[in-house]
Amino acid sequence: MDDHPGGDEVLLSATGKDATNDFEDVGHSDSAREMMEQYYIGEIDAATVPLKRTYIPPQQTPHNPDKTPEFVIKILQFLVPLLILGLAFAVRHFTKQE
Repeated sequence: MDDHPGGDEVLLSATGKDATNDFEDVGHSDSAREMMEQYYIGEIDAATVPLKRTYIPPQQTPHNPDKTPEFVIKILQFLVPLLILGLAFAVRHFTKQE
């Protein structure tokens, strides 16, 4: 790996897979192709390669924000000041001298 002109990162990125396309895409020289014969390991049987799995997230119960305690607190934060304001107007109206 130390002697590879492309560096060891290129080799490590192709580890554990068929690197034929990676090798061909770079456009190696004839001398590199001759060296490949020395390091060539073999063909990969496509039937033994595991299929890629797609990640499926686990099912979760739907979140209903109207049923949470935070929703009740938000409603109270809105209604309590209105109630206090209405009570203040009622007291002012009924205690006002004519």
